[in-house]
Amino acid sequence: MTAERLVDVRTRTVLRVLGVAIGVAVLLEVLWIARQVISWLLISLFLALALDPLVAAIERRSRLKRGPAIGVAYLILALAIVAVSLTFVPKLVDEVNGFVQALPNYVHDLTHGRGRLGFLERKYHIVEKVREQVQKGGATRLLGLSGTAIAITKSVLTIIAASVTIVFMTFFMLLEGRSWIERFYNLLPEQSQPRWRRVGHDIYRTVGGYVTGNLLISLIAGVSITIVLLALGVPYAVALGLLVAVLDLIPLAGATIAGIIVVGISFLHSVPAGIIVAVFFIVYQQLENHFLQPVIYGRTVQLTPLVVLVAVLIGAELAGILGALAAIPVAGAIQVILREVIAHRRSLLVERVGLPAPEQ
Repeated sequence: MTAERLVDVRTRTVLRVLGVAIGVAVLLEVLWIARQVISWLLISLFLALALDPLVAAIERRSRLKRGPAIGVAYLILALAIVAVSLTFVPKLVDEVNGFVQALPNYVHDLTHGRGRLGFLERKYHIVEKVREQVQKGGATRLLGLSGTAIAITKSVLTIIAASVTIVFMTFFMLLEGRSWIERFYNLLPEQSQPRWRRVGHDIYRTVGGYVTGNLLISLIAGVSITIVLLALGVPYAVALGLLVAVLDLIPLAGATIAGIIVVGISFLHSVPAGIIVAVFFIVYQQLENHFLQPVIYGRTVQLTPLVVLVAVLIGAELAGILGALAAIPVAGAIQVILREVIAHRRSLLVERVGLPAPEQ
């Protein structure tokens, strides 16, 4: 018979395990409660990485200190936003007003089964279904008018607070970010500081290159589709171009979603316009995937398509659109760290065993 073995677990060990479990649970709860602030922090970090090259260039050329250089960068950004607004916003307002004015005609055609949207009434009897829900109190029950007004007010206030907070957080990250990183390096052993400084520089290149490149590619996508829509006479071209630029920021799925929306609206305008826009999106998507992204990203983000897909899916599952946006730079940063750890362990093995160093 096998002798019984008794494992004596000390009370201190049990308490330590319980303490770690409780600490992890509390940390996760705090992170969940502060998820909105964390999202603002991530957005500020991406903006700081995107603006840092401009701030560094201003510092070099004007010999200004860090604070005034950041102020100049903010001024340049504000002037750019004002210039874009003066160029596009009046046209955008006109297009929105035109859509609002045309909306009653669309509703009239829909209710009578005519026009491009008449098939919704002829085939699916959408008007009768909506009227039935309204008579049953569905509109009040589903919309909750008073609750909706409060929710809209809260959303507007949240957007204002988020915008102001992100602007100031980005400023302070640009101003104090390098000093905080330097303090972190000083906490490390002196012999390992050069190694981790190299890792930090590579992570900065990876994340900064991705953020700047993604913004530039989205700008190119928005401007190009706006030009095509204007040439074809498709209504709301500027608004649709802005929508494409915003959605194109989302990796993988963003451009596809934008293409479906814009092509559908183009088909409502005319069949030839819809066909041309669909062909343009297909051609542009190939151009973006095989030329723009490799050229603009360069060697900053070296990830395989499979890794990109998995990273985006995990990021979207964890934090929605923001997680999808952050997935690729985070995956790139993890890749940099893993490469450095593997290279460091390999070099230690070479020193201990005396094996020949691997060919580069």
